[in-house]
Amino acid sequence: MNAATTFHKPLSKRFAAAAALLGAMALAQAQGTAAEALQATAQRLSTVDAKWRDAFAAFDAADKLKPVQPGGVLFVGSSSIRLWDDLEQQFQSLPVLVKRGFGGSQLSDCAAYLDRLVVAYQPRLVVLYAGDNDLNAGRTPQQVLQSYVSFVDGVHRSLPDTRIAYVSIKPSPARTALLPAIQEANALIRAHAGQDQRLDYIDVYQPMLDAQGRPRAELFREDRLHLNAQGYALWHDLIAARLR
Repeated sequence: MNAATTFHKPLSKRFAAAAALLGAMALAQAQGTAAEALQATAQRLSTVDAKWRDAFAAFDAADKLKPVQPGGVLFVGSSSIRLWDDLEQQFQSLPVLVKRGFGGSQLSDCAAYLDRLVVAYQPRLVVLYAGDNDLNAGRTPQQVLQSYVSFVDGVHRSLPDTRIAYVSIKPSPARTALLPAIQEANALIRAHAGQDQRLDYIDVYQPMLDAQGRPRAELFREDRLHLNAQGYALWHDLIAARLR
């Protein structure tokens, strides 16, 4: 055995040992990063505002009882979605239908929890109704637009091909003072939706006004805020005509 052979043999062993060590370190780092990501995700998904805890617990229970297949149509938003009792029956021709409305929520809440509300279900289409609670809480039409853009961008980061149909903020007799702000917010969202073929805007505002431009009282429950069966029948016709 010559000197060169004597020199390279232990050197190659050292290289192999170093490579093994680096590989182990990389694997440990990757595993650690993955574990941290899982922990962060679990923490994020568990930090739900107390007022939504029951709603999200019900969503989780429903998902465990009947796992949702990807590629369906998801209805998400505030109480106008939550209280639509026969929504599943009215849209039963759709292949996979999921209803995830949580009462009193704002559009900003839908954006904050979109991982659980939308991304987890991998829908092909999201029908979104929210925004009037934001305005009622004192947020401006521009802030409502910002929440809408945040929702849209967040969905498309994870699901770039998913379509989003926004149902315009409705005019209700209980919130006539907000009508100018509602019109402005609707116009801003409509303009933004028109810039992307994956986005749609469904106008329920105008059809819910009478000849004098006032909210049609016959479409609402006694609280003058939430829709009755006649109101939901109108919504069904307006929304169904735009689904594809």
